[in-house]
Amino acid sequence: MTAPRHFLQFRDFSRDELAHVFARTRWIKERFKRYERYWPLADRTLVMIFEKASTRTRLSFEAGMQQLGGFAIYFNTRDSQLGRGEPVEDAAQVISRMCDIVMIRTFEQDIVERFARHSRVPVINGLTNEFHPCQILADIYTYTEHRGSIEGKTVAWIGDSNNVCSTWLQAAETLGFTVQVSTPPGYAVEPARAGLRGTGHYREFPDPMDAVRGADLVTTDVWTSMGFEAEDAERKRAFQDWQVDAEMMRAAKPDALFMHCLPAHRGEEVAAEVVDGPQSVVWDEAENRLHTQKALIEYLLLGRVGG
Repeated sequence: MTAPRHFLQFRDFSRDELAHVFARTRWIKERFKRYERYWPLADRTLVMIFEKASTRTRLSFEAGMQQLGGFAIYFNTRDSQLGRGEPVEDAAQVISRMCDIVMIRTFEQDIVERFARHSRVPVINGLTNEFHPCQILADIYTYTEHRGSIEGKTVAWIGDSNNVCSTWLQAAETLGFTVQVSTPPGYAVEPARAGLRGTGHYREFPDPMDAVRGADLVTTDVWTSMGFEAEDAERKRAFQDWQVDAEMMRAAKPDALFMHCLPAHRGEEVAAEVVDGPQSVVWDEAENRLHTQKALIEYLLLGRVGG
């Protein structure tokens, strides 16, 4: 039995594989917009395991699988034996014998890694504390839709060096662009935690205004990610000067885009005038979770199809 391919970190795919997924995303999205049926996954089943709550992840995976002709089953760990202490390894062996592909949204990266090691089918990381590869897949596709290739470009990351930031850094290594990071003291990038192979594709700036200068894309996330709610008050104090506002966007390139993985807290990590402004592509970004994940699932299950 051939070992399945997984998508657990962004660097799991090569540049060539990502180019294929992006090309298929474009084709699949165009078909979707023309209301043309494309059901390559008829009778295939996706199991979605959620330990963390979600809006965009559940909707995009569930709707996407159905749009490909397949079926999606939702599990919350509270309602399954995983929530009652069944070992991840045992659950992986059982679940993967009853479906064709699995998506997991959980806390520790170790959980998806252990599940994948014991799974007979592909496993997708829908989000962990450490990484959010499906989000950055959608973000980079969105950038290319609006501005062309991201290779050689500059992305400014403002705020917490969280799972989304770490995945941007992996993407920069894989696709050849630069991330300029600015975080408050104590929240800096940890290269080993981010799974980086070097430091050549990112630079750190104490002042967020310096990080956005010359940027082609400015992006951020909430100051307090899921699982860190106890730190909320402390983080609000630490991050108050790291809000992406109109002044910060003016320091970037005139045609710079703004992204946010959502949900956004207007008045905290981003000003309302930015997230709702003309440079913002957050709604395209959110929609593209649907289309990039369809292309990802297609590739993991069927390999290279199309031209």
